[in-house]
Amino acid sequence: MPSAKEGPEGGEEGDGLRYEETEDNNVSPTDLSELLKEGTKESHDRAENTQFVKDFLKGRIKKELFKLATVALHFTYSALEEEMERNKDNPVFAPLYFPMELHRREALAKDLKYFYGEDWKEKIQCSEATQQYVDRIHHVGQHEPELLVAHAYTRYMGDLSGGQVLKKVAQRALKLPSTEEGIQFYVFDNVSNAQQFKQLYRARMNALDLDRNTKERIVEEANRAFRFNMQVFDELDKIGRSLPEEAQGGGFPLHDGKGDIRKCPYYADRLGTSGPGCPFHAALGLARQPLVQLVLAACVAVAAGAAAWYML
Repeated sequence: MPSAKEGPEGGEEGDGLRYEETEDNNVSPTDLSELLKEGTKESHDRAENTQFVKDFLKGRIKKELFKLATVALHFTYSALEEEMERNKDNPVFAPLYFPMELHRREALAKDLKYFYGEDWKEKIQCSEATQQYVDRIHHVGQHEPELLVAHAYTRYMGDLSGGQVLKKVAQRALKLPSTEEGIQFYVFDNVSNAQQFKQLYRARMNALDLDRNTKERIVEEANRAFRFNMQVFDELDKIGRSLPEEAQGGGFPLHDGKGDIRKCPYYADRLGTSGPGCPFHAALGLARQPLVQLVLAACVAVAAGAAAWYML
């Protein structure tokens, strides 16, 4: 793995910590990362069950809705990164300033250009729910910068936790190019190891000079950030219901197990041949095995948790 040193500017080599030197083996219950983890569990659970997140994970994402979600992210991250720039020298936030590794504004601009064309700025607008989120971020950055930690942590740690899951879901469901146009938001070229970078980020966050009251306010603000995200999800879900249905996924269609099996594209055109049977029925038979069901359930649970944490 590359040395991945980070210096005062967050992305330059210097006298800073290497990712591998930063471990969170000595985490205390009073550390900010632990307070955030425990203090946002209920919000996290609610967010996992929003219809938008569940549908996205299942690949039920319409292209127009995905574009609108990308627009919402653009306005959110533009506000967040503007306030991070404003507070990059403020000791209550400066240790968490990693523009080279984390900032998403440029990546989102590329995605919007792909979906809307060169004049994408003239074609998009900030929704009501997103504007409320944006207004809060600006207020925090300008008047309570210590609370900016909550918004940065909630977004970027989620991006690094489940982004690859959703990237693959979107790429497959929307038939996006394998060259990653339209999903640059999920690509972190300057983070060589997401797990180790998250350890570094949490260690930096725990080292902030904050009293107990400020830490509690940051946890409260993180829960507020969850609520803003859920409001955006609900808004998108309502819009999605009014959009026409679209063909989902790619690949050759499979027999659905109903009706005349001879209509299955994989049906052997000459009965009695030794060719492979219908993959639908083979998969269905395998899926009925208890052990396979247990493994599938575990995989779905892990993917759901990662995706929900990312979306938040």
